[in-house]
Amino acid sequence: MGVVNLARVDERLIHGQVMMTLSKRNGVNSIFVVDDVVANDKFMKGLYKSAGSRTGQKTIVMTLDKCKYYWDEYQFKEYSCILIAKTIDVIYELVKHGVPMKELNIGGIAQKDPEKDILVTKSVYLNKENALKLKELNENYGVENIYFQSTPAASRTSLKEVLGKFNL
Repeated sequence: MGVVNLARVDERLIHGQVMMTLSKRNGVNSIFVVDDVVANDKFMKGLYKSAGSRTGQKTIVMTLDKCKYYWDEYQFKEYSCILIAKTIDVIYELVKHGVPMKELNIGGIAQKDPEKDILVTKSVYLNKENALKLKELNENYGVENIYFQSTPAASRTSLKEVLGKFNL
């Protein structure tokens, strides 16, 4: 059975030194990019697979539904992956579907709605709905370690600290 060594939300998906560093984590042997738009665009899919292969890890790009199927049918085989998505919603769907994750790093989320999104770290905007989803994943679904960190060298901000910004 495979394992999600680290889940990460970052709108940039695979990029630069962040992925070079993260891909060297103990036990990691693959990168799963879960994004419907990228997976359905042959050029973009090839681009991300190429970028991921530069880390030395097998890189698989798939849609959310394909990722759920891959878990249901194969439990991610023997992969110990870094699972990357652009949104908290994708991670939330996967965990609620039954994909176990213990560690979730929120790296970079741009502002979408100035009325609802607040800057919670230098690189992450969050709305209350997504804050509640993270709280639920932590309290009810075994995602024990949720933190905000744009790069491995940056300081971490805890989920508790971010939830405090929403009075949660």
